[in-house]
Amino acid sequence: MAKWLELSIRTTPEYVEPLSELFRRYGEGSVVVEEEGDWDPDNDPANLGPPTSVIVKTYIPVDATTANRRGMIDVGVRLVSLLQPTGGLQERILDEGEWEAAWKAHFTLLRIGKRLVIKPTWQEYAPVAAEVVVELDPGMAFGTGHHPTTRMCLEELEQRLKPGMRVLDLGTGSGILAIAAAKLGAATVFALDVDPSAIKAAGDNFRHNRVARKVRLLPGTLPNPNVLQGSMDLVVANITARAIAEAAKSIAEALVPGGLVIASGIISERQVEAETALQGVMLIRERRTDGDWVTLVAER
Repeated sequence: MAKWLELSIRTTPEYVEPLSELFRRYGEGSVVVEEEGDWDPDNDPANLGPPTSVIVKTYIPVDATTANRRGMIDVGVRLVSLLQPTGGLQERILDEGEWEAAWKAHFTLLRIGKRLVIKPTWQEYAPVAAEVVVELDPGMAFGTGHHPTTRMCLEELEQRLKPGMRVLDLGTGSGILAIAAAKLGAATVFALDVDPSAIKAAGDNFRHNRVARKVRLLPGTLPNPNVLQGSMDLVVANITARAIAEAAKSIAEALVPGGLVIASGIISERQVEAETALQGVMLIRERRTDGDWVTLVAER
């Protein structure tokens, strides 16, 4: 039976983004972010605010690559610790069943906005009225809807997507945003990702949700020969501030005049970087925050 190495670290919210990128790069693609007390901004009667401590986890298969991967993560953690003291890298060995249970424990039924319901594939649920159900098995890819950045993207998609729109999901991960776009009425959806594990997980999820005919799944990022200039009505990019800044010009070029981008995955201290890049080619129409995370809506 396969074994997995679970690596985890306790940090502050502002260092979740760099640590998540580090874990995603050298882990097997899956990153779990645990907030103390499962904090929910909509259920905080005492108005205590978001947690000051967050746990970030990833998983590595125990094989010939384990030592190198763990070593690279350890080097990255030590560099981050020079800026912000952390609790140190914690590790434990899990068998296949324990690994599966560990990440599934963080993925439960979730209602977002007025109509969207995110449902694990292994859980039963009967939709009511006009609910739009996205069935998801994230596998080794990022994106379950529980993270604030994904939640804000889904809320914006529900509000802004009009039937018949052409949508691009940049950095699709598990495919959650592309599936939601297709089920909310998009005519076509392009889904891009550079991570092979994300491509596999997203493809499986597209087929399971019966949207594969609407969604064109492609490896890579922007610019992309398959995404023509001025061909998209809406782009959603739940990636990082740096990635958004680097892709801003290409995103603008992919949009029709008046087209929108929903840009997220931005930690608040990197907001200026993302905004500056977007403002160079588009107009910022809205700024949303959830704890230390920012979502921007810009118009070409």
